[in-house]
Amino acid sequence: MVQRGESRTDWACIDAMTGEELKQAIASDPDWADIPENWYEQVELVVPKPKVPVSMRLDADLIECFRGTGRGWQTRVNAILRAYKEAKGVSAKGGGGDGRRTAEG
Repeated sequence: MVQRGESRTDWACIDAMTGEELKQAIASDPDWADIPENWYEQVELVVPKPKVPVSMRLDADLIECFRGTGRGWQTRVNAILRAYKEAKGVSAKGGGGDGRRTAEG
């Protein structure tokens, strides 16, 4: 469904709920337990930049390992690279670290 651009939400069921039923459903949802009532007043819209396709050479065992984790493996690799970038304090324009290059790169 997601690949076809369809929602997995049963909107007909939600549309059939009264306002009170909807409030009760939200209140009983554990994912909303720590969310303050006025959360929407502090929301900041963030539009992510589009992904950029790249071609790079990686060790075969790394690719096998990540592909073996199933669907979404490239997203997980992206998350790992992002975590590294943030841990090293690398800016969007590059930099970070000590600026030295190694034999690998």
